[in-house]
Amino acid sequence: MAKFVFKMQSILNIKLKLEDQAKIAFGQESAKLKKEEEVLQGLIMQRGMYERRAVELVKGTISLRDIRENKQSIDIMKSRIRAQMMVVRAAEKRVEAARIRLNEVMIERKTFEKLREHAFEEFRQEVAYEENQAVNELVSYTYHGTAE
Repeated sequence: MAKFVFKMQSILNIKLKLEDQAKIAFGQESAKLKKEEEVLQGLIMQRGMYERRAVELVKGTISLRDIRENKQSIDIMKSRIRAQMMVVRAAEKRVEAARIRLNEVMIERKTFEKLREHAFEEFRQEVAYEENQAVNELVSYTYHGTAE
């Protein structure tokens, strides 16, 4: 029996490795994005805490020093939140780029797998044809051999 050999198997293997690498990169970028989003949520919660404290400071005995410090803390948190939002947006862009790269690599791999499937189907048809020819020759030989 003939053995199927895909001429572009090495390229397909490379495409599979590239896809694995792209999946890993996508996973890493997604994890970084999640971490940055968690940092942003922490900053937002901290700002909320400062804002609640500001309300409490105004309700009680008014201490200008405490109110100013709290206001500065709120302003600092707003700046840090804006900066963190930029970091999150950059991480989102990296995740999107990694997703696009992963899609491209997957399409390339699937293309080579389709080529492999077509080549295998042609191989099967050739083998079936050769087997059919061998059977026909055997039948023809037996028929002509017994007729004489």
